[in-house]
Amino acid sequence: MDESLGVYVHVPFCERVCPYCDFAVVATRRLAPRDEERYVAALLAELAGRAPAFAGRGLETIYFGGGTPALLRPDSIERIVLALRRAFAGAPREITLEANPSTLERERLPAFRAAGIDRLSLGVQSFDDRILQRLGRAHRAEAVHGTLAAARSAGFENLSLDLMVGAPGQTEGDLERDLDAALAFGPEHLSAYALTLEPGTPFATAVGAGRLVVPDDDAVAEGLERTDARLEAAGLRRYEVSSWARLGRESQHNQRYWRRAPVLGLGVGAHSTEPPSARARFGSRSANERSLPAWLARIEAGRCDPPEGERLAEATARGEAAFLALRTRRGLAAAEFAAEFGAEPRHFFGPAIDTLIADGLLHESLNGDLAPTARAWLFADSVATHFVAAPVDSAEGA
Repeated sequence: MDESLGVYVHVPFCERVCPYCDFAVVATRRLAPRDEERYVAALLAELAGRAPAFAGRGLETIYFGGGTPALLRPDSIERIVLALRRAFAGAPREITLEANPSTLERERLPAFRAAGIDRLSLGVQSFDDRILQRLGRAHRAEAVHGTLAAARSAGFENLSLDLMVGAPGQTEGDLERDLDAALAFGPEHLSAYALTLEPGTPFATAVGAGRLVVPDDDAVAEGLERTDARLEAAGLRRYEVSSWARLGRESQHNQRYWRRAPVLGLGVGAHSTEPPSARARFGSRSANERSLPAWLARIEAGRCDPPEGERLAEATARGEAAFLALRTRRGLAAAEFAAEFGAEPRHFFGPAIDTLIADGLLHESLNGDLAPTARAWLFADSVATHFVAAPVDSAEGA
């Protein structure tokens, strides 16, 4: 049983809200000291109230996400890290901070490193000013180059870059130039995402009204295949649908989600994955409200339990165990699955497994282990539906 813990700290503040963003964010050009202090105090109060539910676990990872957590002062980040270290035993293997290529954040990098941050995730998206402008990003390519150089100078030896594939107006040549620029910095990790049109975002509305054209699915798939080939050739191995890393530099925190390992989420809109208990044999999960005023009001009133929660049914947990594992190169280990659910994957998902093998999306070993094929990387959502919609077995329904 996994006795470790990851902690996700959500910081909602952003210089601007990108038109494709569906995260819990609040636009603010300059974070006022009183607003920062209030938010950090609420985070620490929530930690104090939520820590007992995760007592006895060793702290393995901390991840500051957003929003733009690098808008917090380094001393605020340090306060949160120290509070987490006091709340839980163990020394974190990885402490990640998301940042954008801005002058303010670049100037703070040495202090963030001194505060204990050892992994930096930079929201680059593109090295092309035209594409950055279309994406509504606040930075330009010159700032990207300056921030990457500053990160190395500040002592960051574990650097992750985010790139967008399928941005409006992006051509094959644009993507190749982005990959050239990214690889020139020798990052330890790279995440490449296809643009997702989330309902209700300005991008989704504009595409629906015909005011914005984005590359079609075939063009995006070709772009992702080129990205994979370029990164693999450069020594960055694909270990998850959207993630590539040098050996030993895989994101420790993100792997917790794919393993369904416990994660305590703090802050506006944060989600938690609670460990199994007597009341929830297969674990539970909870979510904070996405409204900053609502979250602050609840925490400041001393009510730290999240307003939304779900105890996982066995069938739900089985399906998630399967499709989350199949997002990774390692795949689904039959023996580990059987130890948790009483039988190997084929017992519950035989027809789905046969269909996916026939479609060239799964490999099955002689001992029942399942792993995605190279083609499956392009159809991860489709693979997942086979397990989400799988029927409940007769033994469970009896």
